[in-house]
Amino acid sequence: MNEALLEAYISIWNNRKITNGEGGKVLSELIRRELLDENTHPRARKPILEKFYLSIKRVMESSLSAEKKNAIVMAYVTELERLSSSK
Repeated sequence: MNEALLEAYISIWNNRKITNGEGGKVLSELIRRELLDENTHPRARKPILEKFYLSIKRVMESSLSAEKKNAIVMAYVTELERLSSSK
């Protein structure tokens, strides 16, 4: 399921670089980078909650199945909680 979820995530986000590795770990890293807005120039970065909102909106507006949407949203929630607890 992790590999299928990673493929679904990549289908939503164009131009995301991935490295070989376990699907769940790679997905977690991609989501962390998205929430921290690391793919954007430092002066143009948005706050983490704004990135969370925009990311969830993009997932929900995608053509993925409801099951995959829910799984990706839960991965975002998990990563947001992990980032919030590490501060």
